[in-house]
Amino acid sequence: MAAPTSGLVLDAISAEHDTGGGHPESPQRYQAVARALTAAGLTKTMTTIASRPATDDEILLCHTRVYLEAAKRDVAAGKSDLSTGDTAICPRSLDVARHATGSVVEAVNAVMTGKLKNAFCAVRPPGHHARPAQGMGFCLFNNVAVGARVAQKKHGASRVLIVDWDVHHGNGTQDIFYADGSVIFASTHQAPWYPYTGWAEEKGEGKGKGMILNFPFPAGAGYGEIGGALEHHILQEAAKLKPDLVMISAGFDSRVDDPLGQFRLTDAHFAALTKTLMKFADEHCSGRLVSVLEGGYNLDGLGKAVASHVTALSGG
Repeated sequence: MAAPTSGLVLDAISAEHDTGGGHPESPQRYQAVARALTAAGLTKTMTTIASRPATDDEILLCHTRVYLEAAKRDVAAGKSDLSTGDTAICPRSLDVARHATGSVVEAVNAVMTGKLKNAFCAVRPPGHHARPAQGMGFCLFNNVAVGARVAQKKHGASRVLIVDWDVHHGNGTQDIFYADGSVIFASTHQAPWYPYTGWAEEKGEGKGKGMILNFPFPAGAGYGEIGGALEHHILQEAAKLKPDLVMISAGFDSRVDDPLGQFRLTDAHFAALTKTLMKFADEHCSGRLVSVLEGGYNLDGLGKAVASHVTALSGG
């Protein structure tokens, strides 16, 4: 039997969430990623994971029914923004967001059952700002959080580690798991910066106390700070808790020259971070790792950084 390979979600439906010219979270982001992965030969060597829409029940693992119904109404009414926050929408937004979340669920299913070793999901809109009852920051549904819950509910994962290296704090993911106790959420991010959360003293509460690990860094931070936090703090704490799955909120707005961030990570740095997390996953959970696209708004830089990340993920 062949060894499990790396999987890839790359579905053109991601380009159908189009909220108008000038918006940084544009269909061109998906197109830049698709071009870069194709040029790197990764679309031929990785196993395709079919995209499909998430069900209401899957979305409700992390979001309230009131919020889900509001999102449905807002899109159906032709609104230009969600009524709950600063997320621009269009008539196709609900379907595309469902596919983003459902695709991550399918990647988790494939990795947790051993069909694939790891996976990258090139989906949009992003998800890590989506709170239980609020879409915000370009996000409708919290793709990585739903994936983590499916790993637990369907596949019996006792603990999941989510590492978020987007330049913005993943406040939605933090909120979903803040008092949970079964998900370790670790974030490196610029501060002060949108959404103005993620301070070091935010550590979780109740069962979740100590399971939230925030590393806010000033503008200009780079691999020394972010890689150091990962290797010397986050993974040391996570090793004590023995996660069954590693997930990455892979935001590439932490790359140098991104218009929405002021960090200085390079393409080689993303490969190094990826290999560090792969080594951890190999040591603690049979290599099981699912990476999910979040931010990244310099189109050329986004494509290059994603290709570097995914090349490392697939063993290159």
